[in-house]
Amino acid sequence: MSDTGTPPRLTRLTFHGPLSEARAAQLVTRLVRNSPASVLDIGCGWGELMLRVLEAAPDAKGIGIDLNADDLARGRRTAGERGLDGRAEFVEESATGTTRGPADVVLCVGSGQALLDSESGSEPAGAGASLSATVDALRALRTLVAPGGRALFGEGFWQRTPAADELAAMWPGARVDDHLPLAAITEAATAAGFRVEWIETATEEEWEHFESGYLADVEEWLAANAGHPLAAETRNRVDRHRASWLRGYRGVLGLVYLTLVPVA
Repeated sequence: MSDTGTPPRLTRLTFHGPLSEARAAQLVTRLVRNSPASVLDIGCGWGELMLRVLEAAPDAKGIGIDLNADDLARGRRTAGERGLDGRAEFVEESATGTTRGPADVVLCVGSGQALLDSESGSEPAGAGASLSATVDALRALRTLVAPGGRALFGEGFWQRTPAADELAAMWPGARVDDHLPLAAITEAATAAGFRVEWIETATEEEWEHFESGYLADVEEWLAANAGHPLAAETRNRVDRHRASWLRGYRGVLGLVYLTLVPVA
């Protein structure tokens, strides 16, 4: 056994989601068409997509908001390595009611729930999501987009209604209303004051790359540290996650990337 301390975290992932290099490049090209001067990333994580937008829009500055200090630190390090530390700011704070906008480009990928106030009575999108909650999240997003700007909204959706055994294999407490169908999300976007410029969904290959990369570091660590004090707990967590994907949401849960234009 080689004791290498605690398991590494997500070093094999470029993006924290099912997003390929090719799709990321297409998204960035679309988002910088109007030469944005400001970028806001809601639930940014380590902000890889925001940094790529800044690289493609040399006059722009960006702010990423998240609550995960480790991810934010990674984003700051990456920005420094790419010479973007003077143009990219990573802030540890809640996005609910944020006054950081409006911005010319607003990114909100897998973070719609961060825009909702849990005390307001709205259910977070993606967690027992109702159509009204998704509209509320998108309305909050709409207030952050400058006139003529663009928003990128990434959200999970059911490719089909999950069966009972599939729900049971997913995350704890998974419910049919955790996500909406794709058509309902696009209708929510128009109800919130956007027009939908582009619709694209993650492929099975992108999902496999993400799910494998999500666990790869830890799997490698487990193989080398089978007797480590953290090994049993870590192995159980990893095995549960893999089973949740393969027996639960693989081929059932999709992710849509909507490029949205605010209505004047």
